[in-house]
Amino acid sequence: MAESGFRRGRGVLVTGTDTEVGKTVVAGAIARCLVQAGHSVGVFKPVASGCQRRREGLVSEDAEFLSHCSGSAEPLEVINPVRYHEPLAPWVAAQRSGVELDRAEMCRAYNYLAGQSEVMVVEGVGGVMVPLGRDYAVLDLMVELALPVVVVAASRLGAINHTLLTVEASRARGLEVLGVVINGYQAEGASLAQETNPRVIAEVGGVRVLSVIPFDQETCVSKGRLGREVMAAASLVDWWELFGS
Repeated sequence: MAESGFRRGRGVLVTGTDTEVGKTVVAGAIARCLVQAGHSVGVFKPVASGCQRRREGLVSEDAEFLSHCSGSAEPLEVINPVRYHEPLAPWVAAQRSGVELDRAEMCRAYNYLAGQSEVMVVEGVGGVMVPLGRDYAVLDLMVELALPVVVVAASRLGAINHTLLTVEASRARGLEVLGVVINGYQAEGASLAQETNPRVIAEVGGVRVLSVIPFDQETCVSKGRLGREVMAAASLVDWWELFGS
């Protein structure tokens, strides 16, 4: 076992250029593709803020969505071991709630799930530099997990800069960036920036654009729905082969 304590194995970490760019949708689609290909999939959302208060405690809609997409029977508190109510950066939410981020609990939950699955799909929190604690960012957790990375970017002006910064930061820490997924593309009425973003990101960043996923009204994280258009685009990638052995 690696020094960090996280189990090594086949999997991917889905990060984003920012919050609300579609990490959860893309991670869910990858998990669903792998399940449809006949693989057992573990899903993991190590930290979530903006969780809902329910009778059973704090619940992340993102974790519920990932569980639904993968057909997981594991408890949500294992899929998402660290949860905060306020929709804030996790470190800020932790300070305000008085509940510090428990790295050991994240490790235990991840290792359990990885031991039950052929492949892990992990969704990050916000962007790579979001603080999880003092001197501990999402990127530090990514390095500990040591999974190859898929970067999700929104289809909009500004995506080039944000995507290339994310790719560069990940590579600088020794992480393998498998590629970029552009999410929420609307062909009808698309701006020139939206049309040219994938080519520029690929050429300038030296990174593969794995998929351009269209905006799909059928897709709804809060209702656990993955639309047909999202799945059609995601299914064009052989995710199992992409992750390597």
